[in-house]
Amino acid sequence: MSLSPAERYAQSREQRRRPRLQDFAASQRFDLDPFQRAACGALDEGRSVLVAAPTGAGKTVVAEFSIYLAMQQVGAKVFYTTPIKALSNQKYQEFVEAWGPDDVGLLTGDTNINSNARIVVMTTEVLRNMLYAGSSTLDRLAYVVMDEVHYLADRFRGAVWEEVIIHLPEDVRLVALSATVSNAEEFGDWLQAVRGDTDVVVSEDRPVPLEQHVLVKGKLVDLFDSSGKGATNRVNPELLQLARAGGRSISSRSARGRRGGDRGRYHQGGGQGTGRIDRPEVVDLLHGKHLLPAIFFIFSRVGCDQAVRQVLRSGIRLTDSSERDEIRAIVESRVQMLRDEDLAVLGYWDWLEGLQRGVAAHHAGMLPAFKEVVEELFQRKLLKAVFATETLALGVNMPARSVVLEKLEKFNGEARVPITPGEYTQLTGRAGRRGIDVEGHSVIQWADGLDPEAVAALASRRSYPMNSSFKPTYNMAVNLVDQFGRERTRQILELSFAQFQADRAVGDLARTLRKQEESMAGFEQAMACHLGDFAQYAAIRRRISDLERQNSKGNATHAQRERMQRDLADARKQMRAHPCHGCAEREQHARWAERWWRLHRDHEQLSRQIHTRTGQIAKRFDRVAEVLEQLGYLERTADGGMVSTPAGRILKRIYGERDLLVAECLRQGLWNSLDVPSVAAMAVSLVYEPRRDDHGEQFRLPRGRFREAFERTTDVWSELDDLERDHRLDGSEVPSPALAMAMHAWASGAGLGAVLSDTDLAAGDFVRVAKQVVDVLDQISIVADAELGVTARAAIDAVRRGVVAYGSAG
Repeated sequence: MSLSPAERYAQSREQRRRPRLQDFAASQRFDLDPFQRAACGALDEGRSVLVAAPTGAGKTVVAEFSIYLAMQQVGAKVFYTTPIKALSNQKYQEFVEAWGPDDVGLLTGDTNINSNARIVVMTTEVLRNMLYAGSSTLDRLAYVVMDEVHYLADRFRGAVWEEVIIHLPEDVRLVALSATVSNAEEFGDWLQAVRGDTDVVVSEDRPVPLEQHVLVKGKLVDLFDSSGKGATNRVNPELLQLARAGGRSISSRSARGRRGGDRGRYHQGGGQGTGRIDRPEVVDLLHGKHLLPAIFFIFSRVGCDQAVRQVLRSGIRLTDSSERDEIRAIVESRVQMLRDEDLAVLGYWDWLEGLQRGVAAHHAGMLPAFKEVVEELFQRKLLKAVFATETLALGVNMPARSVVLEKLEKFNGEARVPITPGEYTQLTGRAGRRGIDVEGHSVIQWADGLDPEAVAALASRRSYPMNSSFKPTYNMAVNLVDQFGRERTRQILELSFAQFQADRAVGDLARTLRKQEESMAGFEQAMACHLGDFAQYAAIRRRISDLERQNSKGNATHAQRERMQRDLADARKQMRAHPCHGCAEREQHARWAERWWRLHRDHEQLSRQIHTRTGQIAKRFDRVAEVLEQLGYLERTADGGMVSTPAGRILKRIYGERDLLVAECLRQGLWNSLDVPSVAAMAVSLVYEPRRDDHGEQFRLPRGRFREAFERTTDVWSELDDLERDHRLDGSEVPSPALAMAMHAWASGAGLGAVLSDTDLAAGDFVRVAKQVVDVLDQISIVADAELGVTARAAIDAVRRGVVAYGSAG
């Protein structure tokens, strides 16, 4: 059968395309999985793609194929965006190894390497800022990879992902990589609406199967029944029996007894009869069963550090002499730029001792350079046991043979809450190294009151919903109005995923509303009375019931009771006089009237919900625009539109939680007289968020002009907060001077030990806050008047030194 010209063209095009995917697949260590092949095929055919798959499934292969495609096109570029600087740094190193340093760049706000390269790794905020500035770096951009795109649900930073997706040029293909989310199709539908042709590829399969256990008194008990007699997700009967016995029916010779001596024994909620064993014993047990390397997830930094000390005190050594030599050589080469006095403050020697014995912590309180070393050593299989907070589960490439969860709840800043199925999936996703392990293992530590059925339900649910956190900000509003005008801006904001979800919810609510209206019409027919208006009669009866209820409470004054009695008598008189009162079917009609009333009440509430959700993003923008107009950042045009003012054009270049406050203080010149350390102290007061129990505390403030400038800054904040609330916008927290003295001292040249002793911050926290300070100072240096701009640039140099300058991770 002969082919038509169109079919022959399609066939020849497919034959031309196929070698690209085949050549790429041939270069991979493993055969492409079906989901990888489907996603790469979509890219090869010129479509965008959303890939939702478990942690460790190999989503990055799809991103690598987009890079491969870009490098086949003359001059084409690809941007790889990540939510965190540590992940950006890791990807940068990987791509340099694959493509060479000339073709790879890195942009993370505080790091700028080869920005005009064809492959540039960056944080999502950097790309958002480029789009608003119309940067020439965007020229010839062919692909944008958005790693961990489910991060757009983050209530603080999530909006940036949506801004990027909406504003990318139409011809740029998007590669969105997500953890397994339950509404991937919904997110894909939105991408289709705003980006054009987009394939959604979802995989639930892990490339390395996961075996799940509960550790009870030194015995690993399978979570699910492996006897083959029941369903695959049936809870192990032995575990149910143990739960009924409180973990007491297993007796085993403890690892402590095998090693001899107590050596820092740690009972975690223990005592005789508990099913728990101490941390060194857990490490020893996993080592004996060849289940190391392992990541122990402990939802506390203090707990991570404490766990390392406990294991080291027990005498455990998990490395041989050659591994120890290699570890020491790597560590010394990575920290050689740090001063000896800083290393002493950072507890370097104890940390190195732990590394040489194969044990380490990993959490945000650590110096970024130390975290990077832990990640490198773990990837090189030199570390065997890492005690980490859940931040490790986000993106950083550290797969293990086993993952241990000590608890299934964590402190969220306000209360102890159970971890979600999504968090469980992310954490256990680290178990199982492709090409190394036949299977991965998750180990849940026994705890009194553990419910195996609840654990099994948690482990069986692989997904969680991705909900938008998008809200128009002042900076966003000015940028969009300046670029598109007010009406077009409103239309663009209606394209957000937040509005898309709201509209879908409205659609569901509207269908419910229609069903309610149909039911109400039926109720109206059923309560119809040939003698008169029964709805009117039913309303009188309801009024009588309400008055009787109020009268029975007994908390009214004498005058109120008398008034209620009069009202009650009048209502009863009206009821008896009403024509429907004499109907023989009165009570039957009344029952239908009561049903109508309850449904009518629900109908009114649903209608209000629909009204508030319709156009909610544009309505919020209108309120933001009103604030900006009142303050003089936007102004009306003759045709009713809006444009930015000179002040607005400054606000355009200020990004962050306090964009409007910074712009107002610059406009009023509140910081013009500050010296270098004081400008740094002011910047930290803008970016640092104190703990909840620090609010209202009195802090020491730097001497000189800082105090007056800070007081005037908080006055401006108060005025803005009142204005925002007047326009039904969320207010903000008052700037905190909690770290002003510490940052002032650091910018004045004080040593790390002296600065940390003046705060309760860990070294990693201080470095992270200092880098946020540098980011704010950089923005101020660009938009401020000449004198303050010079001071801000000098403050950047004063802050970015020592441990702050060393290491690129944030």
